[in-house]
Amino acid sequence: MMSKHIFQKEPVLSIATCLAIISAFFVPPDAEYLGYIDFRTLAILFSLMTVMAGLRGQGVFDRLGHALLSHTRTTLQLTVVLVGLCFFSSMLITNDVSLLTFVPFTFVVLNSLNASVRSKLLLPTVCMQTIAANLGSMLTPLGNPQNLYLYGKSGMDMSSFVLLMLPYSIISLVLIAIWAVWLCREGSDIVVTHSAVNSEPDKKLIALYGILFVACLLVVLRVLPYGVAFVAILVCTFFADRPTLGRVDYSLILTFVALFIFIGNLGRMEAFSGWLQNILAGHEVFVSVLASQVTSNVPAAILLSGFTDDYSALLIGVNLGGLGTLIASLASLISFKFYANSNGSDTRRFLGIFTLYNVIFLGVLFVLSLILC
Repeated sequence: MMSKHIFQKEPVLSIATCLAIISAFFVPPDAEYLGYIDFRTLAILFSLMTVMAGLRGQGVFDRLGHALLSHTRTTLQLTVVLVGLCFFSSMLITNDVSLLTFVPFTFVVLNSLNASVRSKLLLPTVCMQTIAANLGSMLTPLGNPQNLYLYGKSGMDMSSFVLLMLPYSIISLVLIAIWAVWLCREGSDIVVTHSAVNSEPDKKLIALYGILFVACLLVVLRVLPYGVAFVAILVCTFFADRPTLGRVDYSLILTFVALFIFIGNLGRMEAFSGWLQNILAGHEVFVSVLASQVTSNVPAAILLSGFTDDYSALLIGVNLGGLGTLIASLASLISFKFYANSNGSDTRRFLGIFTLYNVIFLGVLFVLSLILC
């Protein structure tokens, strides 16, 4: 019963752990296991999640949303702000944090409008916020876990990374703008009313997390050793804001560890390793898009990275692969859960619109990859 509950709560971690355990029967644990683990990626991931949890706990992102909404006067402006917040913020605060912050915020804002406007905007906006967060996050190494991992593994510099993903980000933004104009083609003036953020922020904590975020950036840029930033963030948070450590997504870190073990063992199975290398050769984008649809893009990135050296194509593929099915990017489940738990939700309609939008975006961006790659 307990195992069923754990699987339902953490399906990806559960599957990754099972795969790691099964692979250990073929490659018994030895000293080489320690070499499987990418400690740099794990340290940066923990550091970023801790800092983002701290800033979110202080209501920094909510206040940003309220400030931007104070200037909206039409449904088009409102839609652009709500979706744009997810697209641009995800570049720095990750797609997960962006959706955790701004999807509930969207429900609060739209519930303040009349029923007809809310009914028209809510479902399409939440679907597009999900796509926007996934696509906005692909521009930077900080945007999502697969970017962080592949950026470290490839040894790519920041400018090369951004330039590689920039065309896809620009086209994504154009598609979002076209969608917003289409959705609000019969737009009207609105008055957005929203309550103030309840608690006063701790300015000292915000300043501390701001400094720690800069430390994260310096680690990503390979200026500061990851161990120094990891220890500093752990110690500072423990003494200054201990509850934040309890809000870190440790299941994601454990998922990475399990996948590192599984992939490390696969690499030592010559028959399987050679077979997967042959499949991937020259088809990294297509295979990674396809794999992401059934495993989600973070496991796909870790799995496939062990069998190809074309990290640029793999990076494009797993980011585009976040489009498609609901599980292609696990961040998408955040939006779905918020919507499913809302009053009057229609999950079948959500899945229909979500899939339609995703297929259109994936189709356009995949064609772009064929042109550019």
